[in-house]
Amino acid sequence: MTTEVRDVQTESAGELDWARVRAEFPVTETYAYLNSAGAGPVSRRTSEVAAQFYRETLESGDRLWEHWLARRERARADVARLINAEPEEIAFTTNTSSGMNLVVDALEGAGRVVSCELEFPVTTIPWLHRGARVRMVEARGGVVRVEDVLGAAGDERSIICLSHVQYSNGLRTPIEEVGERKGSHLFVVNAAQSAGVFPIDVKRMKIDALCSTGHKWMLAGYGSGFVYLSRELLGKTRPRAVSWLSVEDPFAMRNDSYKLRPDAAARAETGCPHFAGIFALGEAARRLLELGVENAERRALALNRNMTESLRAAGWEVLSPLADERLRSAETLVRAADPARTVKHLARQRVAVTIKPEGFRAATHYFNDASDIARLVSALDEMRNTG
Repeated sequence: MTTEVRDVQTESAGELDWARVRAEFPVTETYAYLNSAGAGPVSRRTSEVAAQFYRETLESGDRLWEHWLARRERARADVARLINAEPEEIAFTTNTSSGMNLVVDALEGAGRVVSCELEFPVTTIPWLHRGARVRMVEARGGVVRVEDVLGAAGDERSIICLSHVQYSNGLRTPIEEVGERKGSHLFVVNAAQSAGVFPIDVKRMKIDALCSTGHKWMLAGYGSGFVYLSRELLGKTRPRAVSWLSVEDPFAMRNDSYKLRPDAAARAETGCPHFAGIFALGEAARRLLELGVENAERRALALNRNMTESLRAAGWEVLSPLADERLRSAETLVRAADPARTVKHLARQRVAVTIKPEGFRAATHYFNDASDIARLVSALDEMRNTG
């Protein structure tokens, strides 16, 4: 695969004008948008690349097909750089579910699966559907300990499948430690709640496979996502589903024989590409590379600390496990006696959060600022004072 790799100038934390970055997101003009863990907003820039594709089809049909294919490969390179993968190890998907199913395809029959009770269903259900044994590790005090995960895996070769950040309570899994200590076990990461806000290095973290959606922290909109399959894994497996574009020379149009693209995750991309979603994801990845993911992480975590401290000071109970700062993510679970009433009240005040059985979840991303947090706390105080 030939890929055009472009240099991306990373902005240093000292040079970043976060007010200017915030202005790239029109949603911030009307909402205190604290819901990137549910669905992140898109920026003007990301919206424009998707709209450009549709304008091009409006004006010239598929005349720009070759140009779109090249643009797809630029997007693939940018996504690969974001997680320190090779472009050949990246396949585009439409969400985390499609990515996880591709991972299950690749690893079907490779061993039992070790996961945890905090997981979003897509981390476990595809394995169960294929008949895999899935062992759920208990979360003690809202925390899943690495020792417990490795103990559950034992000596028998297993597939450790965990979310980098848990959707349920915001726990950030120390995936680098899991990777370092995994031994012969295979390591699969659901990065839906971390890709776009936390640095991911699949090589250093010894991750064998990873999947993510683009519509959450990546800020790329619905219908976008990606999966990473390590070169070693690609060399040992075959995709379950293929298409005419999965072969070495698709435009030879052979229908009596085929040869799959060697060691390329893209062979699992069936049919014609969803160009708009791919271009949006590529642009969002490029913006993150410009900002520096480490800068985005520092910004999001600083705001999260501000938010949890402000909520506690106002008398609200934070349920996310924050005794160890290394386990803090940028999303926080907060107790509320009446979750539906609370979230409905916040929505009327144009504060966007996610309803949870225990209360609500609020998420801070790099485009947020202190005014969003103040608006959240003020709206909660108003609800409490009005009964």
